[in-house]
Amino acid sequence: MTDEILKTTPLNAAHRALGARMVGFGGYDMPVQYEGVLAEHRWTREHAGLFDVSHMGQCRISGEDAVAQFERFVPGDYAILKAGRQKYSLLLNADGGIMDDLMAGRPDHDGLYVVVNAGNKDADFAFLDANLQGDAKLTVLSDRALIAIQGPEAAEVMAAHEPVLAEFGFMDCARLVLFGVDCFVSRSGYTGEDGYEISVPNADAERIWNAILQDARVKPIGLGARDSLRLEAGLPLHGHDIDATTSPVEGALTFALSKSRKERADFNGAERILKELADGPSRVRVGLSVKEGAPAREGAEIADVDGNVIGKVTSGGPSPTLGRNIAMGYVPPTFAELGTELKVIVRGKPAAAEVVAMPFVAQRYYRKPKAV
Repeated sequence: MTDEILKTTPLNAAHRALGARMVGFGGYDMPVQYEGVLAEHRWTREHAGLFDVSHMGQCRISGEDAVAQFERFVPGDYAILKAGRQKYSLLLNADGGIMDDLMAGRPDHDGLYVVVNAGNKDADFAFLDANLQGDAKLTVLSDRALIAIQGPEAAEVMAAHEPVLAEFGFMDCARLVLFGVDCFVSRSGYTGEDGYEISVPNADAERIWNAILQDARVKPIGLGARDSLRLEAGLPLHGHDIDATTSPVEGALTFALSKSRKERADFNGAERILKELADGPSRVRVGLSVKEGAPAREGAEIADVDGNVIGKVTSGGPSPTLGRNIAMGYVPPTFAELGTELKVIVRGKPAAAEVVAMPFVAQRYYRKPKAV
């Protein structure tokens, strides 16, 4: 038996210097916590947390055909996306299953900048490289690290380094010189809080990480709090809450289906997805408030009030913000109505649960006021 050889991000030494507890995640040696998940979760909700997300995959898709080719595999309308904007989307297989969820934007006029999940990046890049046609070209940005700063004070922190960042709204993005180097910056993240994701050259990652941490409003945050934050925000984790068998309709991600693309039905899996929109799916992702007992973790069964098993929990745990246990999972649509009483089976014991709206904790993305 051999131990898995974990890859490291350019910030590995910085995490260890800060006393982080390290774990294997997505094939990488990553910090799960520094001073404790609960404290880090609360700090991010109240101040600004700094996350190493360099294990994620970054790439460019360039060429005159870049957008048209990318749209074959995602249901979002990128042809109308203006330079300086990005959006969340789904990489779909031929059956309409979610191969990955991703962020893709136009920080400049050179095609698309795309960020995919760590565990899927090799498969995603191989898929895109094999299937992009015309002059669309995939360039994997393995020479770049990715840092996220999240929380209500993130904007003030970053504006001190570059004032123009305060003018960004949610999902604005740009290529600009920051900390003296070429960066891709977006006002986005995966915690439900306001903040930024910053792509930086590997060689400058530790210097930039340490520079941001000089601000007393910022603390380093591990994967443990990142997971509890995204759960409270009702955000799915690929490989857990969604996977290659899950459609966007089942996954409650229909907001990622652009109206124009549904009308054209010209993307992978469109037939299945449009049929589910019309007739309803066989299952759907819901939020659950667990009213008693221990947290319902991934794999726990969901039952109706009579004890009949109808689904499974895909993510779950305590909500530090709400002070109660929450979960996400899949049930038939007849059990998905808000207020429906259900049970979760934890360690062989049924516990009362209720279907509730997601996000569990209100998202606090910054959207610029509309011009009058």
